[in-house]
Amino acid sequence: MSKKKFVTLNNNYKIPVIGLGTWRLKKDTVLEVIEFAINIAGYRHVDCASIYGNEIAIGNAFHHVFSSGKVKREDVFVTSKLWNTEHHPKNVEKALRQSLNDLQLDYLDLYLMHWGIAFLPGNSLGQIGANGLVKTEPVSVQQTWQAMENLVAKGLVKSIGVANFTVPLIIDLLTSAKIKPVVNQVEIHPYNTQEELVNFCHKQKIQLVAYSPFGSSERSKHPKPLTDELVDKVATSHHKTPAQILIRWALQRGLVVIPKSAHPDRIQENIHVFNFELSSNEMERINNLNRNLRFIDPVDWWGLSYFK
Repeated sequence: MSKKKFVTLNNNYKIPVIGLGTWRLKKDTVLEVIEFAINIAGYRHVDCASIYGNEIAIGNAFHHVFSSGKVKREDVFVTSKLWNTEHHPKNVEKALRQSLNDLQLDYLDLYLMHWGIAFLPGNSLGQIGANGLVKTEPVSVQQTWQAMENLVAKGLVKSIGVANFTVPLIIDLLTSAKIKPVVNQVEIHPYNTQEELVNFCHKQKIQLVAYSPFGSSERSKHPKPLTDELVDKVATSHHKTPAQILIRWALQRGLVVIPKSAHPDRIQENIHVFNFELSSNEMERINNLNRNLRFIDPVDWWGLSYFK
């Protein structure tokens, strides 16, 4: 039975296989949530991003937790992400230092390029042109990546990676990268298994990190894997919750998982998945739920068929 709580990245740093997601974590609940997750539930991995708009509140929570002396900063793996408007090489370090300042940290364990697309600076959510498409800036992923590599050289971040990258984007990046991305953070759940991307990244020794492992409130009209009949049946047979089944399924695929919750019971529940294992038959049946359904798709926001 797998009880492995860390995986080793391609640069030999270790990342906890379960982290706390913070997208849409409300500022007024951050302190309570972060303190509970780290001090009580035992989380050692927190996933952040500048665009989430809550890094200042998270920084206050980190200060509160780390200054108490119960848990050391170096024992918690912290990720943040470079937003699309900051891809120009002259903006990358400035954006990273802003996140460090907001998070009240001296370094990040991992810094990700949030999307493989450079926006025209200005409105952070993207300026939409008359043609209905987001306005972009002529900056390549290679230019941005080189600036991110400089952050490693300066000791500001330990590792760098990408998020929402497709196979062609990764191949393009690798043509010039001096430092290989350690992770690719993407949407993965049983309705969007991304088998080809997972296989490619595993062969490249790029760790997959699964966000929205339960589905998402985006595209709310769609059914979610969390309420799937098969997932519920498997959960019942193991005396576990559907959420625990979805996390366990991801872990057994070799993924790192970052579920988000603001509820203490669920935060605790999401990390208690190391005392059981899904059978190969159960894994196969859950894999077969795939319908290539993305809850997070930029076509809804930026008018771009980013994943097609």
